Amino acid sequence: MAAAARWVAAAENIMVLTGAGISAESGVPTFRDAQTGFWAQYRPEDMASRPGYKANSARVWRWYEYRRELVAKVWPNAGHVALAAFEKIHKGGFTLVTQNVDGLHQRAGSSDVLCLHGDLHAQAWLDTPRDCCDLDAAMPGSPPRCGQCGNLVRPAVVWFGEALPLRPLGRAQRAAEHCDVMLVVGTAGAVYPAAGLARLASRVGAKVVIVNTGPSELDDTADLIVRCPASVALPWILGTGDTRLAA
Repeated sequence: MAAAARWVAAAENIMVLTGAGISAESGVPTFRDAQTGFWAQYRPEDMASRPGYKANSARVWRWYEYRRELVAKVWPNAGHVALAAFEKIHKGGFTLVTQNVDGLHQRAGSSDVLCLHGDLHAQAWLDTPRDCCDLDAAMPGSPPRCGQCGNLVRPAVVWFGEALPLRPLGRAQRAAEHCDVMLVVGTAGAVYPAAGLARLASRVGAKVVIVNTGPSELDDTADLIVRCPASVALPWILGTGDTRLAA
């Protein structure tokens, strides 16, 4: 962590990519871990795809309401807080990218988060909206729908088979191309194109630091591996907590 802290302190442009691990430290179950009890009988693809939603929109909507309830019961941890504090003191040269949809970064105070996989708490239209489609005026229900054309409201998250949102992905790729240091925090590195950001940063000469409690598929890309929870490592590395270790 001392070496990682020195690299961060000397860098002009820093990028952080977070995954499910940092949220798990707050008690947020991963997508598959949340499929317990009644929900264990369904495949992930049934609950997170357009075909699954069209097949049983009421069931899938209840599943996302259940996940929102789980997230509402937890709080950002010291890792989330450290990133939010670092953003405030390192404006202009810091990019935070997340694969998480739980909103914990925003609740911790981060104001500019590139959410590659969407937002669990936001909503969108299932089909291309017409002039009559107004999310604020959608008819209540499970799920809500347009009162005129029947278009269904859906969670604004990326489902299986869908492309990542172009604007956040484009900004993330540009940040990877121009960063001096990239921290990859709490991700297994198995989901692309998000995982490809670390390899892109490495190819252009950035220092890549993996912060994870266990092995990841990006370890071969790393210049440094910190086997430590994000809630412990990030305050040290970013200098937003007790920095005696980095001295």
